[in-house]
Parts: sequence; C-alpha cells; structure tokens
Amino acid sequence: MTDGTASRRIAMPASEPDLDTEFLKDVLDGLGRPVKTLPAKYFYDQRGSRLFDRICELEEYYPTRTETAILARHAGDIAERVGRGVTLLELGSGSSVKVRLLLDVLDQPAAYVPVDISGAHLEASAARLAADYPDIPVSPIHADYNQAFPLSVKGGPERTLAFFPGSTIGNFSPEEARAFLARLGRQLGPGSRLLIGVDLKKDVGRLEAAYDDAAGVTAAFNLNLLERINRELDGTFDIAAFAHRAFYNGDLGRIEMHLESLRPQTALVAGVPFRFQAGETIHTEVSHKYTVEEFRSLGRDAGWLADETWTDGEPLFSIHLLTFQAPVRFHRSRDA
Repeated sequence: MTDGTASRRIAMPASEPDLDTEFLKDVLDGLGRPVKTLPAKYFYDQRGSRLFDRICELEEYYPTRTETAILARHAGDIAERVGRGVTLLELGSGSSVKVRLLLDVLDQPAAYVPVDISGAHLEASAARLAADYPDIPVSPIHADYNQAFPLSVKGGPERTLAFFPGSTIGNFSPEEARAFLARLGRQLGPGSRLLIGVDLKKDVGRLEAAYDDAAGVTAAFNLNLLERINRELDGTFDIAAFAHRAFYNGDLGRIEMHLESLRPQTALVAGVPFRFQAGETIHTEVSHKYTVEEFRSLGRDAGWLADETWTDGEPLFSIHLLTFQAPVRFHRSRDA
C-alpha cells in the first residue's frame, strides 16, 4: 500500500489531553514534600524520549538488548500461545522497536494499539509502524497508562494481549505494582493476557553501571527533567548546580535515581520558590528488581496467573506471559 493509505489507518484522538496543568501540580506537590520527589513519567518529553532511546543502545544498559534477544528467541512460541486475531496493546510504547518482533510473527493480529504519554514521539512511531505493517490497523492512544483511558478491543478480553516491556513495572513499588496490575486486569477483563518484561536481581556493580553510564547519557536523561521544568513551567533551575546520582538500595531491592543539589540554592517553579541544601536530593526514579518467583507471586496477588516465563542464560532478565482471572488479595479484602 502507499504511504497515504498506511497513514489513514492511524486513528489519532481528536484532541490530546492537557498535561501541563497536571505536570505543574505534580511538580509543586513533589518538590513541596519533606523528601523532594518528581514523577518519573515526566522524563519522557520529546528530548527525554530520544535520550532514553540512546540509553537503550549503551553497552552498560543490558535490559534492552537482553529482553530483545529473549523476545527474538521465543516470539514464535509466544505467538502460538496467544493464538490468532489478538489486539496487541503496548503500554509505554516509546519507539515501538521491540513490538516489531511480535508483529512479525503474530497470526493475523486485529490491531496494534500503542499507548504513550509523549504525544509527538507516539505519533511519529505509530506512523512508521503503519507504513511498515500496512495490513495491521494502528490506533495510538496519547495517555498516561497509570490512569484510566478509553479502550475498545475487538473480540473481547480473550483476544487481548497487553505488552509491557522494558521492566517498567520496576518503576512501581511492589504495592503500587500489585494495584496497577489488578487495575489493568479489571480494565482488560478475565481471560486477557499480559506479556511483561521484568529485570532480575543480580550483581550490584552491574546494576549500578546500567543506571550511571560512563558516557553520561543517563545523567543527561535525569537532568532533562529539570530542563523540562525550566522550559514548560517557568522554572529557574541551574542545571549545572545539580548532579545525577544512582545506586542500588539492597534493603528495598531497587535502584534509586536522584538529582543532588551541589550547593545551597533556591529555584522557582511558576513563581513558587523551593530551597535546597547542599547534598539534598530530588528522588526521580526507582527500579525494583525481582527473582522470577517473587514476580510470579506478585502477579498472582493481582489476579494474573503465570502461563510461561522465559529468561536469558545468565539470567539477567525475564519475560512473563500471564492470564488474568481475579485479584486474590483484593478479592479477599472485599469479602472480609
């Protein structure tokens, strides 16, 4: 088909949500806390998305290439297990690179529905996918997948496969992850499937290098959050007065990313002042790591039963195929 035909298969929403008000509210709220925080979802403006694409190509950043290798090795098995005519829903689609490994082997998928918070990045990647897969309807949704968004799927829950790669589930605390997975299951319905990437616990040095690369790309990605506040919210952050910090918190089983103030200073956001002491940090991201059984247990608590798990040889990373039934703990608490 021609490019024009392919582009007409993309169903962009008539209007995009106004995220600026929410962005401002979340920034003011996070910086106003005793321990300052900023939501990691705001990393992904257009520049942040490009920087993350560069991170995924770094030697130190094993998750992307390892997950991609697992998908490439087992895509045929995955396609056989989920069957014909599924709607493939990708949460946090980004550049939609890994999903091509599934689109190449799925049997007559009904549609591909990428969901992402970065509208410009989403539209560009959706256009490329529509051109490369002209027989598959592409229907992008510009939304924050952490919140409810409208979704209509042909064929019902049993024909729905949600794809959540990149170990993004690690950005949630275990309690938040259970709640998110239970909410996703309720939205998709019993019988729906989830293919999810989960980073595994491993050597601390290897973990920390993945989040603090020698080339400084992850540092630029982290600092871009302050630059975005300056650009979009009338911020006055002196970027050179903050430094990227990343370390593994063994007690909580997670990598933590922070922005550390290098001197006493005050920054404004939309005219509101925030004071920083030297050494004070803004906590920007966590990435929890699991064993295979720890994650399967977490999934069961949220109503997702494990069908299969694939890992690499070391193992560094895991991919889980789950089926939704009902959230065990949440169900019991309602009946109690």
